[in-house]
Amino acid sequence: MPAKLTKTLNGHKSAVLSLSFSFDGAFLASGGLDHYTRVWSIGTSESLRVIEHSDVVGSVVLSADGTLVASGCTDGKIVISNVASAAPVVATPLDHASTITSLVFSSNNSLLASGSSDGTIHICSLSGDDTPDPAIAPLKGHTAGIISLAFSPNGHQLVSGFYDCTVRVWDLQSSDTHVRVLYGHTGWITSLAFSPDGGRIVSASTDSTCRLWESQTGRINHKCLYGHTSGVNSVAFSPDSKHLVSCSDDGTIRVWDVQTGTESLRPLEGHTVSVMSAQFSPGGSLIASGSYDGTVRIWDAVTGKQKGEPLRGHTSVVRSVGFSPDGKHLVLGSRDRTVRVWNVETRSEALEPLVGHTDLVWSVQYSPDGRYIVSGSSDGTVRLWDANTGKAVGEPFRGHNRTVTSVAFSPDGTRIVSGSLDSTIRIWDTKTGEAVREPLRGHTNFVLSVAYSPDGKRIVSGSVDKTVRVWDAETGSEVLEPLRGHTDAVLSVAWSSDGKLIASASEDKTIRLWDANTGESIKF
Repeated sequence: MPAKLTKTLNGHKSAVLSLSFSFDGAFLASGGLDHYTRVWSIGTSESLRVIEHSDVVGSVVLSADGTLVASGCTDGKIVISNVASAAPVVATPLDHASTITSLVFSSNNSLLASGSSDGTIHICSLSGDDTPDPAIAPLKGHTAGIISLAFSPNGHQLVSGFYDCTVRVWDLQSSDTHVRVLYGHTGWITSLAFSPDGGRIVSASTDSTCRLWESQTGRINHKCLYGHTSGVNSVAFSPDSKHLVSCSDDGTIRVWDVQTGTESLRPLEGHTVSVMSAQFSPGGSLIASGSYDGTVRIWDAVTGKQKGEPLRGHTSVVRSVGFSPDGKHLVLGSRDRTVRVWNVETRSEALEPLVGHTDLVWSVQYSPDGRYIVSGSSDGTVRLWDANTGKAVGEPFRGHNRTVTSVAFSPDGTRIVSGSLDSTIRIWDTKTGEAVREPLRGHTNFVLSVAYSPDGKRIVSGSVDKTVRVWDAETGSEVLEPLRGHTDAVLSVAWSSDGKLIASASEDKTIRLWDANTGESIKF
């Protein structure tokens, strides 16, 4: 029988931005918009530590043994706390000048590395007394923010990478912290990892390649691992370090032989759109993959064959998918006019289909607290559903006179924003279903995507008119000039977790990044 996990970890007052398990799975750390870090016992569902910070917590990490938790904030501050005791929180002496984007402990807990959007890396020594000390001078060299860090298994090296297309290997044992810059990628570095034996580094990039490097020399271990026809989103080693698994926007998962650099299996095909994550099981016999097509698929790592069926139930195209905050359920919206909720663990439908829309469902999303589901449809309405019972909550939200293409909750769940083919954006009171102000007007063509900023103060929208627009969520006025640059319809928009960047994806086959405060296009 499937395991039954019935408790939700309640405590955060706003969106949770970062999660980290301890190595043994006994503890979970969470950080959020509410300025708090919480450490939970998975066995009892109790909150063991509650740590208040001075700003949004964008990154948390538990040490390998689960004794320490580090938190990084958008104001550049990092604090370390003991998980099991009431020992005071200790602030590191190495504040960054900008948002903390990555944190990682060394395997023996003696070092903590932090990366920031200011392009620097700091390393603290945690050995000795309870006061963290700078282990070395800040590591500088990247010309753009850091997003990926990894220690070698012995802690002697640190590898970093991000937007400047380089991989940097830092020798932490040398007196001058010698750095080796690995050139070759022509796109952003999306993922980095050491092999378990520390002999190799693997990097994945938006240039559609994975590269293997010798960690001591920096030489490319093989030529690029060519095969994907679009950006590579994730890469991971098998437990024995003999194979790599990668996944891509081209919809495939690929398994590589580390010694030869060749594919050891035919591409694992089944997902119909981008595959965003792939991992080996701890025993190395299975590969799990998750995709934008709304399915999770399990594969035999030896034969490449798919094990079992993906989640299905809709009788037509699935337009939108979204996980519940606790990850136990998946909500799907479809052209068949229904909304369906699946139990991820049992692969069964958790509720009867949510029926009420009279035309295809374009967009669905869970509320931040997991109590509600919102959906938008071609019938011109926004509907709110009880996520536990599947029953409609109140009457449909009416106001748009054409298809509702996109819906999103505010971070506190009190507001819902919707975009429509009527070229307007509307903001609704979640409890009453009433519009809180006049429609937001400015786009000259269909609005296809809307999203709240992490602090709930702004809304971003994308349109067929080729522009991205940023709005004040309270006044409804535009806070920037329209963001122009795309040469075709803007299909999707999203905020960075710190609210400083806006990403937009377009029919013109490009993705653009914008400074959310100035509206300037980010150049690389």
